[in-house]
Amino acid sequence: MKKVWILVILAAAILLPSCKEKEETLASGLKKSDFVSEVAGRPTALYVLKNANGAEVCITNYGGRVVSILVPDWDGKLTDVVLGYDNIASYVASEGNFGALIGRYGNRIAQGHFSLDGTEYQLPQNNNGHCLHGGPQGFHTKVWEASQPDGHTLELRYLSPDGEAGFPGNLDVKVTYTLSDDNALGILYEATTDRPTVVNLTNHSYFNLSGVPGSQILDHEVAIFADHYTPVDELLIPTSEIAPVEGTPLDLRTSQPVGRRIDEAFEQLTRGRGYDHNWVLNAGGDVSQIAAQVYSPTSGIVMEVFTSEPGMQFYTGNFMGGVEAGKFGTVYPNRGALCLETQHYPDSPNQPGFPSTTLRPGDKYVSRCIYRFSSTD
Repeated sequence: MKKVWILVILAAAILLPSCKEKEETLASGLKKSDFVSEVAGRPTALYVLKNANGAEVCITNYGGRVVSILVPDWDGKLTDVVLGYDNIASYVASEGNFGALIGRYGNRIAQGHFSLDGTEYQLPQNNNGHCLHGGPQGFHTKVWEASQPDGHTLELRYLSPDGEAGFPGNLDVKVTYTLSDDNALGILYEATTDRPTVVNLTNHSYFNLSGVPGSQILDHEVAIFADHYTPVDELLIPTSEIAPVEGTPLDLRTSQPVGRRIDEAFEQLTRGRGYDHNWVLNAGGDVSQIAAQVYSPTSGIVMEVFTSEPGMQFYTGNFMGGVEAGKFGTVYPNRGALCLETQHYPDSPNQPGFPSTTLRPGDKYVSRCIYRFSSTD
């Protein structure tokens, strides 16, 4: 019997290393096991999408966060173009929104307050007295139910209960991520409600296309195809004006480096410490028309953005601070990434002149966004 136990122990010792070696090696270098945990009693994991070209997207169901996007640069080298962390514990500990699904209301609502059908609603005030991105416990902190119908699709679901963060109505949300063979990451947002409410969903990925960890994005060339934008006050709340970009540093209709005019003494830029504004897109919700384009002269990677939304927030990481250590110990500097958040306009529930964000029972909220990647020769 003693010999039998010795043989069992030896067999286990031999199998243990081989079991560890069987963990899938992802092109990103991430480990699925580093995302296996529980948050608020619900299981978290890392999900991987791949296409026929070898591109890879990793997403965790904690906050629906895009953890990595690997696409080829001009030499064919797979390059991670988004910032984030390499384990679930860092995402939970962070107050940031790296790669997150944002809701119920992306961007700001003034004073965290709005009125709908004669009823007043008060939301958390987590940003200079205003509600930002649905409050500190918004959708970016929730564990979503995840399923993968195939290797290039991830479906996430979350039921936001009536009164969560002060918002009315039970909101049933489904978000579908799809990686296509033309290296495009599509995001389809769908939602229904049982009471009138407001909804404005988006994704808060931080993009750096250079392939150089810890670099800034001031050399990235950006074009946003919009003739107008929504100016903000000193606390970044829209003034209700829809103003022309012509003659201002916010005129990005022709591609130019981010750093060319970002520090000009223009009041709108100084208020946001750089670009942090909503552009009124010329495409007007036509997802077949390009809304924005970004190019890195370092990697040759091009990102095109398409959306069914009327607006887009362009943010240049002006408050990153250079203190957070992200994936594989990389410290992300101030202006170390840019965000292109497709959306309805900020503070729309308090701005009758803006497109409505009201969702009513019997109606369906549908929003589409596509980030398509390619590279120059």
